[in-house]
Amino acid sequence: MIKIAVIGANGFIGTRITEMFALGEFTAVRPIVRNYSSLARASRFDLEARVADAFAQDALQTALTGCDVVVHAVAGDSETILGTLAPVYRAAQSAGVQRLVYLSSGSVHGQAPDPGTDETSRLNDRQALPYNNAKIQAERTLFKLRSEGELELVILRPGIVFGPRSSWVTNFADDLLVGKASLLNRGSGICNSIYVDNLIHAIYLAATQPNVDREVFLLGDQERVTWADLYRPIASALGYDLMNLPEGIISDQKLSWFERFEPIRVSKAVQGFLSIFPHKFRLAAYRAYETILEPQAELPSTSSGVPRPVISREMAMLYSCQYKLPHQKATRILAYQPLISFQEAIRRTIAWLAFAGYPVKSESTEMSSVV
Repeated sequence: MIKIAVIGANGFIGTRITEMFALGEFTAVRPIVRNYSSLARASRFDLEARVADAFAQDALQTALTGCDVVVHAVAGDSETILGTLAPVYRAAQSAGVQRLVYLSSGSVHGQAPDPGTDETSRLNDRQALPYNNAKIQAERTLFKLRSEGELELVILRPGIVFGPRSSWVTNFADDLLVGKASLLNRGSGICNSIYVDNLIHAIYLAATQPNVDREVFLLGDQERVTWADLYRPIASALGYDLMNLPEGIISDQKLSWFERFEPIRVSKAVQGFLSIFPHKFRLAAYRAYETILEPQAELPSTSSGVPRPVISREMAMLYSCQYKLPHQKATRILAYQPLISFQEAIRRTIAWLAFAGYPVKSESTEMSSVV
């Protein structure tokens, strides 16, 4: 049985990797986290968990000894993205690990990639969003480490990873409940979605398939999904009509304090921390946060006189996407096929919202046509 270590096992994706591998029959999983408090969810299973900082090569080497594959699922800012690469790679190589699977992002191609974009497309590391540039630099750093080392490398570029506990889901639900949700172009833009369990399936394939060293794979769901397809059933479950949401506006003013703090609020690290608190607490904290930091400048209003919500630059670019990133290479080489349909993924996501304490009125998954 192959033994897979997961660095960053307390994050959204890392937690689900641990759960699915622990419940599966073909892998043994070893979650690796920065501190003991981060083992709360993994402690439900009888696992060989380890505590090691992703920056600490010696501690990582000890934690990784006896594993066959390591999955790098560490989330964070640019310093974390780039600063954990060499320690993880060198520790894994010294520990005798055979392969590193790195979770990059489809965002290396931008939030609205050009038609025809695939794994061979040239990457631009001078994009507007620092996260995109950091992920590009991370991939280049890993390929340099691979050229100097012996540890095999596979890089995965998933799109918008959604599902239970996903910030893409909870942020939209929270915005709905406080009256801040909005759309751009009625949500008609392409959402390069991938349900979290489909991503975990792809990670397993990347960890176990032979002859995939130095390969890069884009990953997504089978269906062509719009943002309206993703949001409509969530809105409906919470008692809202998606088409009644106002069109947001993109501020061209200098970044306000609200906009500067917003990327921190929606970061995976902060969302992961907040997820341990009850929904009512998170909603109260969100309202307090908005009251203190929300821009006070005069904004255009809807027909009812309510100010139109401001859409972040990142979301504006995502909403404008008109191209579905392909995953044919992953199908051809990894034999990747999404296990969960988009409609079933939405059903599970809404069921989780109800479980998490959101005021779900209906678990209907009626959607527009998804192909």
